[in-house]
Amino acid sequence: MSNDHRTMATQKNQPFLSDIQEIRKRAREHMEKGAVTGSYAADVKTVVDILNQALATELVCVLRYKRHHFTAAGMNAESVATEFQEHATEEQDHADKIAKRITELGGDPDFSPEGLASRSHSQYVEGHTLTEMIQEDLVAERIAIESYSEIVRYLGEKDPTSRRLMEEILAKEEEHAEDMRSLLARVGKAGL
Repeated sequence: MSNDHRTMATQKNQPFLSDIQEIRKRAREHMEKGAVTGSYAADVKTVVDILNQALATELVCVLRYKRHHFTAAGMNAESVATEFQEHATEEQDHADKIAKRITELGGDPDFSPEGLASRSHSQYVEGHTLTEMIQEDLVAERIAIESYSEIVRYLGEKDPTSRRLMEEILAKEEEHAEDMRSLLARVGKAGL
């Protein structure tokens, strides 16, 4: 019998849930902890801190994309400005989801403008030309991709809900990076 088959056979002999009565008892004893149950394997404070950094990153991205939307100028800049607005809206949605998760973990989402830039993984760089704006947004997306990938690996199985949230946001950031790369190529060809 192979190791895989032995493992499956062993798992078949074990009950799915440990003791449902004990689970019910613990759920009633610690209701004030909300979503954080005894099976939560991560350090809540650390995860809240990490998520607050991601929240700051998203808020800085919203602000940068908003600025780029309103200041994009030049020939054919309207379509690029529209893309900036779409990304700003999606980044705000990410921020809202992260803030919600922080509260589910019993933490406080940090929306304070004081220290926002220092909490953020990405930077707020304005850019003056359309090309510079796109480049700065692409750099910010690449920073988010790397740092969010690290967050996903850190969370692993310790906090699967936060991990899935960050995986979902990571996928969108990868899409944003590709959008910015394509825009950069398009703007470069058009000589904007």
